[in-house]
Amino acid sequence: MKPIDMEATKQRYIAFIESCKSIVISSTNEQGVPFISYAPVVKYNEKLYIYISQISDHYYYVDSNEHIHVMMIADEAKSPNVFARERARWVCTTANLGNEGHDDVFAQFDAAFGESMMKLLRGLDFSLFELTPVEGRYVVGFGQAFNVNLSGSMLEHVVVDRKEKE
Repeated sequence: MKPIDMEATKQRYIAFIESCKSIVISSTNEQGVPFISYAPVVKYNEKLYIYISQISDHYYYVDSNEHIHVMMIADEAKSPNVFARERARWVCTTANLGNEGHDDVFAQFDAAFGESMMKLLRGLDFSLFELTPVEGRYVVGFGQAFNVNLSGSMLEHVVVDRKEKE
């Protein structure tokens, strides 16, 4: 296996997460049953932010779980191999910030999704959640998994020694 160009991988990671406008959300209900959903996302100051309706199932599950998992994943139609789709995932802590204040974060949503859309949603029953990544993993192909933080300033190749498991 040829050596991995860590700087090129870092730039690819940053480009990938900047290209994603939504995340897949994994949480659990009150019985611990897994629940999966998605939401549009913005990245700002080393955190992820989602703005979701209070009547949606995932609102309650995100609000009531101390930790959730989130993932960005490449479009399978654009992936050379669906077994090795480019993806990034993080374990996150959650904080419900409500719908007031946080103008800096809402400015990010305006830029990403349009002021008119955000003005409409802000008049509804939506709430802003701050997701703080505590650990992450970026996979870009077979044998190419990396522990990461959101910004990409920490990128460590994950090497599994198969001989230890025998």
